[in-house]
Amino acid sequence: MNPTTILDALDPDLAERLGSKRDLFRKVGAKLGVLATTPVVLAAVSTEAFSQGLPKQIVDILNFALTLEYLEDEFYRTALGSGVVPGQFAEVFSTIGRHESQHVATLTGALGGAAVAKPQFDFTARGKYPDIFRNFATFALVSQTLEDTGVAAYKGQAPALTGGGDLLTTALRIHSVEARHAAEVRRVRGVKSWTGAFDKPMTKSQVLAAAMPFIAG
Repeated sequence: MNPTTILDALDPDLAERLGSKRDLFRKVGAKLGVLATTPVVLAAVSTEAFSQGLPKQIVDILNFALTLEYLEDEFYRTALGSGVVPGQFAEVFSTIGRHESQHVATLTGALGGAAVAKPQFDFTARGKYPDIFRNFATFALVSQTLEDTGVAAYKGQAPALTGGGDLLTTALRIHSVEARHAAEVRRVRGVKSWTGAFDKPMTKSQVLAAAMPFIAG
């Protein structure tokens, strides 16, 4: 990745306004070397870049994705500490949990000071799943629901990132991993890993409706 193309990928007009910042991106990228991924470079210059104002649409999409990743990250952290996951599936859900933590780190790094705070969660979904961390079948069902929602959410937002270059690529890399999570959880549950040749995206309002029962505030 060429770090000086990040601004162009996000917003050509912003790139023009921040033309003087190109040297900063270049220097940061050179210093980071092979670590100079888009999220890492953005994190390194986030305070200065965001003070100039990245496009609101980009910030909104990233924070929307971050909220879902916060939800998944804490869900697996809590489950793995509760003892609900049987030993034979511990590695599966530990791996998924690590991935979700990395997704949170990537998105918070990209957003810098514009990242939304992590909300509080109610994994019983306001009482719908009272045994969520005591009954593995319930836990696995909710896991599949969250992973499916994540896949559909990234798919639904992809058109808004078309032309986003590295940013779109990063979102798609997360999307494909979430899809693998969903397939693996289905395998654990003993159900088919797919339901047809095509998946449907979900709109932001549909995703929020599915996620809101798990968000306490």
